[in-house]
Amino acid sequence: MFSTLKNAWKIPDLRKRILYTFMMIAVFRLGSTVPVPGIDSAKLAAAFANSEDGLLGLFNLMSGGNFKTFTIFALGISPYITASIVLNLLQIAFPSLEALAREGEEGRKKIARYTRYLTVVLAVIQGVGFSLGYFQRFFLNPGAFSTFISVLTLTAGTAFLMYLGEKITENGIGNGISLFIFAGIIARVPETTFSTINNLKIGQVNLIQVIIFCLVAVAIISGVIFIQQGQRKIPVQYAKRVVGRKMYGGQSTHIPLKVNQAGVIPVIFAISILMFPLTISAFFPGSGFAVFVGKWLNQTSVLYNVLYAILIFAFTFFYTNVTFNPIEVSDRLKTNGGFIPGIRPGKPTAEYLGKSLNRITVVGGLFLAAIAILPNFLGALTNTSFSFGGTSLLIVVSVSLETMKQIEAQMLMRHYEGFLS
Repeated sequence: MFSTLKNAWKIPDLRKRILYTFMMIAVFRLGSTVPVPGIDSAKLAAAFANSEDGLLGLFNLMSGGNFKTFTIFALGISPYITASIVLNLLQIAFPSLEALAREGEEGRKKIARYTRYLTVVLAVIQGVGFSLGYFQRFFLNPGAFSTFISVLTLTAGTAFLMYLGEKITENGIGNGISLFIFAGIIARVPETTFSTINNLKIGQVNLIQVIIFCLVAVAIISGVIFIQQGQRKIPVQYAKRVVGRKMYGGQSTHIPLKVNQAGVIPVIFAISILMFPLTISAFFPGSGFAVFVGKWLNQTSVLYNVLYAILIFAFTFFYTNVTFNPIEVSDRLKTNGGFIPGIRPGKPTAEYLGKSLNRITVVGGLFLAAIAILPNFLGALTNTSFSFGGTSLLIVVSVSLETMKQIEAQMLMRHYEGFLS
């Protein structure tokens, strides 16, 4: 590992990308220490000292820990993720948008621009909701001006994070949006560790509960690595063809169908959808709907866990079909003279790929859902709150693997032996 890192550091372009990524993450962490102007930080910290359960905990997770401290990045990149979901769904509903997305680089740029516009709109809506609702009582001078400054700051913070995330994806290593969530989770590890040790000392948790948590964590990490690396190889044969006096083709290869083709994106999408009721209830903090959200949408609630699992499973299929289109793959194979042994080219090949992908996606979707909700059930059974739960571990391990693969790809381009060999 260390020798590989040393080799990676020797590559000038890769070194620049790694340094650029760390620099952008450092900017994110620096902004995470700056509270929204006019907020009473001490009062806020006391009120939200134990608010890791339910939707508040999910919102805090997605914002990298900034929601609980109401910093300039309190909304995180959740408006951007929600906007991306909406645009993806609209592409299915409106053929004109789908055609635009398939127009190549120019089409993708237009879709990205629409996503940015919608992100700002959603950030304003969420900013108004939380500034008028949950956080209004924490302003030093509550009123219209404080609310306006808060909404403006939160919207600007989200827009800035969106910009940084896109720059990391373009000029750095890994997916910028996922890396911000990853960095926020990692930043909470020391706090969680010291809190666990302190609770152990005062008898709030016992050693058996800590051991159970560690065993669950090891099982989750091992399971995520196993599933993320798992794939089914569909054999492909290319027919021989003569061009001039030379013969081409005849070689064999394969199409890798990953068990979890969608990665950690379904989990992030599911969290974004679950946070929608919290945003609505923020506008009406004393209403019956807000009471319902607080009572039933928490980590020990059956409704919460069922909804969470269903959303993860559904988004696994949705995003897998977005990233892997059997019809397009079949058409490319047919154009290049490739075929799957025993399967006719064209529509039969597309149907075969679709069925194969659906079968293994069921396994991947069930696994992601189980990993996300398992610690919640264990917490209810052992009366323990796993603040660093399955969702956090799932995101950390998945983002780490994806980033490692990108570094590996960069190194393989330069004939270096990498992490995953």
